[in-house]
Amino acid sequence: MACIIAAYAYQTVRDNPDPFVQHGTNLLGAALLTISLLVYTNLASLVLEGFWAAIAVYGLVKAFLARRPAARTAAGKGERQ
Repeated sequence: MACIIAAYAYQTVRDNPDPFVQHGTNLLGAALLTISLLVYTNLASLVLEGFWAAIAVYGLVKAFLARRPAARTAAGKGERQ
């Protein structure tokens, strides 16, 4: 739970939050809570953590894909000079 709260606080406090830090921390929090929920089962919370993890994975993939073209463009500009 602390990871998820920390990620939310990080997003709120930072003007330009790093999506890898934000979504990575959310994914870690969801994974840890899922482990806890497998021991102390609460179906509603388990489903919620599944969605929370899926959204975090989506955010990480989106950030990774957005970063790749930018890296290629920067490399291409360096070669032209």
